[in-house]
Amino acid sequence: MDRTEKREFVASLAAVFAATSMVVVTRNKGLTVAEVTELRRRMRAAGVSFKVAKNRLASLALVGTRFDGIEPMLKGPTALAWSHDPVAAAKVAVEFAKTNEKLVVVGGALGSRTLDADGIKALAELPSLEMLRAQLAGLVATPATRIAGVLQAPAGQLARVFGAYAKRDEAA
Repeated sequence: MDRTEKREFVASLAAVFAATSMVVVTRNKGLTVAEVTELRRRMRAAGVSFKVAKNRLASLALVGTRFDGIEPMLKGPTALAWSHDPVAAAKVAVEFAKTNEKLVVVGGALGSRTLDADGIKALAELPSLEMLRAQLAGLVATPATRIAGVLQAPAGQLARVFGAYAKRDEAA
């Protein structure tokens, strides 16, 4: 990389840090090309961006952002994963690390809060943003369904009573 490419990379990474809510730092020493390709495929499918970055350039991009707490984690061969869904990046990185010991989750940051590896693993266990939205919609819809059922019950009971009277009158 020449100087202009480095400046462009730092600027683009700084723009990413300004726009995202979650960053996960991983150590990827010894991953084969096939393993990295599989990891990138999984990340892409979950809406997560994954980038191997030179530590010095990533440190420069972190200056002045809310993620500057992850700078000490940038040692050795590292890669960064980020997404708008706070859980997605952590979930994919932790799941891949379970099946491949060469990928190590070092830590990350959620907003201005720096998380260690255990914090990222705990975050990965949370349901995704889409799941939380579906659960919330289900909670909102359940009382409405119950109210409709309660309101319809008396009408059904009245119809059965009238039907019973009609049958009795027909029989007599």
